[in-house]
Amino acid sequence: MNKKDGKHYGKRRPAANRDKRPQSPVFAAIDLGTTNCRLLIATPTPTGFAVKETFSRITRLGEGLVSDGVLSERAVKRTISALKLCVRKLEKYKTVRMRFVATEACRRAKNGADFVARVKRETGLDLEIISFEEECRLGVSGCVPLINRDIRHALVFDIGGGSTEVSWANIDERNRAHIEGVLSFPLGVITVSEAFTGKGLSSAAYRAVVKKVLSYLQPFEERYGILKVIEQSDVQMIAMSGTATTIGAFHLGLPVYNRAVVDGMALSFDDLVKAKRKLEKLPYAEKEKHPCIGPQRADLSLPGCAILQGICEMWPIGEITIADRGLREGIVMDLIRQSNSGTEKK
Repeated sequence: MNKKDGKHYGKRRPAANRDKRPQSPVFAAIDLGTTNCRLLIATPTPTGFAVKETFSRITRLGEGLVSDGVLSERAVKRTISALKLCVRKLEKYKTVRMRFVATEACRRAKNGADFVARVKRETGLDLEIISFEEECRLGVSGCVPLINRDIRHALVFDIGGGSTEVSWANIDERNRAHIEGVLSFPLGVITVSEAFTGKGLSSAAYRAVVKKVLSYLQPFEERYGILKVIEQSDVQMIAMSGTATTIGAFHLGLPVYNRAVVDGMALSFDDLVKAKRKLEKLPYAEKEKHPCIGPQRADLSLPGCAILQGICEMWPIGEITIADRGLREGIVMDLIRQSNSGTEKK
């Protein structure tokens, strides 16, 4: 229809025929991490998928997990409340192929399996606790559209709430990622934040975190020789996490968070250092008020910077690509491929 004059061009199908047109299948994914609960609902397209609806909420499921090894009742209730909102959104779609996964917090918690059973009772959702290897595979798959076709290697990392995952991948001529190695180490924004008292990190504490990150990464570097490939300018570094997107948006000075601007943006190491210094100087109350940080991430911003700086010091590529995507997108792509090949994940 021409919006200016309201006229229709070409024949319109009778209403009955329009109603009988085949509907695109709907796919859904939930990524339940230590910090966030994320939902993605999408339909397939020739080149990937079209987003129908998304949802994200900070639930901090892993809050307090470091101290006693269990998911607290308060954190569980917050998370189940968010999952119930996901159910309401899913109920709007008739044909849905789904996969709902939980990661580090549930892997580590003594009551992780009990939590999954409770989620089933109270929401009807079947959560699957996945391995960190599967988490890495799905994350890399979700980031493939951001990979430069002239680059043959990707270093993809996800700074979570309870852990950080690193993937080293080869990229073939068809821009498909083949993972060569994965690493998970037990430092995330919540675990680091809870390890230090106060609402921020002192310079000594910050440097201690960076040093600890380097100690976890060194064996991985020795095994895969990533630095040698970096010298050939053949590595792209992709950061997918709330830490990365927050720093990207903060660096740009966005008045409100804008995924379309942040997803896929390139951030130089120099700009990363500048953003970190600005964050250090920003009073805690101002962090809580900042539109791209807010009260739920105010205490997590500097711990995230410290982990990110450790990764950048180990592998000085000079630039990171920020990804506001990851597991959810990887799951949806998996479901679409399985559907196209006539297989289902059991």
